[in-house]
Amino acid sequence: MTSTTATSTATTGELSELERARLDFQHQLLEAELLVETGVPGLYGRSGVFEDIVDGIDRVVVAAGPGRAATRLRFPPVFPRTSFERTDYIASFPHLTGAVNTFAGSNIEHAELLAARSRGEAWDPWLEPADTVLVSAACHPAYSRYTGTLREGGELLDVLGYCFRHEPAVDPARMQAFRMHEFVRIGTENDAAQHRDSWVQRGLEVLDSLGLDATAVPANDPFFGRAGRMLAVNQRTENLKTELTVRLYGDLDEGTAVVSCNCHREHFGETFEIRTADGEVAHSACVGFGMERIALALLRTHGFDVDRWPVPVRDRMFP
Repeated sequence: MTSTTATSTATTGELSELERARLDFQHQLLEAELLVETGVPGLYGRSGVFEDIVDGIDRVVVAAGPGRAATRLRFPPVFPRTSFERTDYIASFPHLTGAVNTFAGSNIEHAELLAARSRGEAWDPWLEPADTVLVSAACHPAYSRYTGTLREGGELLDVLGYCFRHEPAVDPARMQAFRMHEFVRIGTENDAAQHRDSWVQRGLEVLDSLGLDATAVPANDPFFGRAGRMLAVNQRTENLKTELTVRLYGDLDEGTAVVSCNCHREHFGETFEIRTADGEVAHSACVGFGMERIALALLRTHGFDVDRWPVPVRDRMFP
C-alpha cells in the first residue's frame, strides 16, 4: 500500500533528505497497515494495532496525571462557533482553522447545487456557516463552562479529544486530525505557573518510562502574520511554552514535539470572563500529550513489532 499523494510528491526529484525520511516513514506505516490512506495529505485512518498503542500510552499518561483530583471531561470534535469566537483562535491561527458549513436552502437551491455538481462545478456556494467549528485544541470547549467565579482553589481538568488543524503534510507526525490528552489548570497566576512548570519534568518522566529520549525546549506557536511574529517572540521571551521533543528523523531536524506545556496567562480568563474566588481575572495553563505523535515516536524507536518492544515499556502500557 502506498500513498498517492506522497508518491506524486516523490516524483519531483526535489526532496530534501529530511523530506525523503518523512516520506519513507509514511510509506512504512502505510505498508505495515498501521495507518490507513485516505487520499488527503495528513489525514489517516488508524489500524487496531495503532489504536492499541494509543490506548497503552493513555494508560501511562493517566497514571502520571492528577487522577480523581481532576474533573474528567470529554467533548466531541466540534464545538459551538460562539465558544470558538471567544478563544480568539481565528485572530492568531486562521491558517489552521476548520469551520463547518452546511446546506440550509430550499428545494430550488438544492436543485441548483446538484446541477452545478453534475457540471463538475463547485457546489460550495450553496453552503452556509453552521453553528459549529472543528476543535483546534482539546481544552477549548471546556472554558465556557467556567464563565463566572471559580470555586475556592480553582479548577483542575482532565480533557481528551480529537483536534483539527489544517496542516496538510507528508510527515506522518503532522496530521490534520489527531488526539490530545490535556491536564488543564484554571486559577490564580501562581496556580497556572506551578502547573505548567511541574509538568515539564513530569512529562519527561512519562516519555522516559516509554523508552523515549526526549528534550525540553522553549517554543512558540505558529502565529499568523506580522502581529503573530511579535506574539511568537513574546511567547519565547516570557517562557510561556515548552515542548518536549523526540528526534524521529535523527539529526535531520530539531525534533518533533510530542508534549506541550503552556501558560495562557489571563487570555482565557479574560475572553471567557472567568474570575478567581477573590475576584481576579483567572489564569490558565495546560499540558497536552500528543497521542498519535507519541505512538509514532514509539514505533520509530522500538520498531513496528510491538511484541518485541522492551519488556518494561510493554509492562507499563499493557499491564
